[in-house]
Amino acid sequence: MEERDGLIAMHQIQGIGWHTLHKLLEAGWNPAGELTSDLLQHLRDLRVPGSTVERIRGKWNPSFVRRVKEELKRRRIAAVTYFDPEYPEYLKEIAQPPWVLYIKGDLSLLSGVCLAVVGTRNPTHYGRRVARKMAAEIASRGWVVVSGMAAGVDSEAHRGALEANGKTVAVLGTGVDVVYPKHLRGLYAELAEKGAVCSEMPPGTAPRPGLFPQRNRIISGLSVGTLVVEAAERSGALITADFSMEQGREVFAVPGPVTSEKSAGTNRLIQQGAKCVTGVQDILEEFPSLDQSPRAPAESTEPSDLSPEEGLLLSFIRDEPVHIDELREQISLPPGEIHRHLLSLQLKKRIRQLPGSRFVREG
Repeated sequence: MEERDGLIAMHQIQGIGWHTLHKLLEAGWNPAGELTSDLLQHLRDLRVPGSTVERIRGKWNPSFVRRVKEELKRRRIAAVTYFDPEYPEYLKEIAQPPWVLYIKGDLSLLSGVCLAVVGTRNPTHYGRRVARKMAAEIASRGWVVVSGMAAGVDSEAHRGALEANGKTVAVLGTGVDVVYPKHLRGLYAELAEKGAVCSEMPPGTAPRPGLFPQRNRIISGLSVGTLVVEAAERSGALITADFSMEQGREVFAVPGPVTSEKSAGTNRLIQQGAKCVTGVQDILEEFPSLDQSPRAPAESTEPSDLSPEEGLLLSFIRDEPVHIDELREQISLPPGEIHRHLLSLQLKKRIRQLPGSRFVREG
């Protein structure tokens, strides 16, 4: 039994959330080993409910772990743990990164250059049009549009990216196999086929109000920044913006009429320091090393297009894969800057990321 399989199986036992898994791992639990009586008693001492401890004792065993693995494979649901090389590096930087992510679709998109686009579930015609237009333009430049597949601005952002033949990821507040709201079933199917849907909730998890604010930290955590298109004074989109600020990411907001309740939240964000956005270029200029022309072919990118930092990084990346830790040891730049320049080099088709956070020259 592999450690990752044991962790994924434990995550699917009812009552096991982020904190209980954290307590287990902090106590020295090896997901590939046995659960001792001492460890279970330690959980009780840490105030894990007795019913949860008994549920763990009764369910978690090699047979259960095997059934969980086989069921995920049968349903074509991928699972990636915090300890897997495929886990998105940006997501590791946030507070309480998910121990397990479930994915239907293209897992690699979660490690792309992502921008969160969020807003109200009841946008005006203006909000719908702006969300779709900006998402299409950002996706046409090779970025990944991340949103929550909610009705309104979220779904418009996903559709804009898809219409531009770009890539988009939906982070759900339900199990990855649960479509909510149900009338977006067609969009869900298209996202799973052409992009990706993901969730930290075990498959089968039904929608509950508290799960949606919780998933917002993942939307912002995957992204270099968050764009809020329309949001009232009290809007879930503002929670995503708050997470983005806490995570040290950029926050952008589209201004709206002062008479519109739908724009009260975005206008307030601008007053509080979010960048006012009237076009995609306002976003791109904050990330000069990540910008590229729409659908630029790989061969059009010349060495002169590289920044000094990108050129330095590229000099350490050859035909043999190099691990990101080696690059950090050899280059005197903050980890976040190194990650940003690596993403830029990927967009410019100069390097390619391999499993295990390793990089190699492209072409």
